[in-house]
Amino acid sequence: MPKLFGTDGIRGIANEKMIAKLAFILGKAFGIILNETSINKKVLIGRDTRISGQMLSSAFCAGLNSVGFSALIVGVLPTPATSYLTKILDVDGGVMITASHNPAEYNGIKFYDS
Repeated sequence: MPKLFGTDGIRGIANEKMIAKLAFILGKAFGIILNETSINKKVLIGRDTRISGQMLSSAFCAGLNSVGFSALIVGVLPTPATSYLTKILDVDGGVMITASHNPAEYNGIKFYDS
């Protein structure tokens, strides 16, 4: 199996490596991991402006929902804002759907704990 996680989450070309099924599985796995320490069963989700962001965000939310978590979807905002909001809001973790400085056909998922 190829390596998925880099130093800053997971990145790849949307609809090749970064597919909805992978985002669903990651959302489910994140919920399972957070469940051990969860207080609110809620995860904040932000994204950048890449066209694949809505698809990956929706699939990730579905994975979270499948294990009893809800999502606070904050939409398009800068990556540091997602980190900050995850820290100050009443959520168990956060996710940013972005590939940062990579070309537009890429996308990725960054994870934050509370």
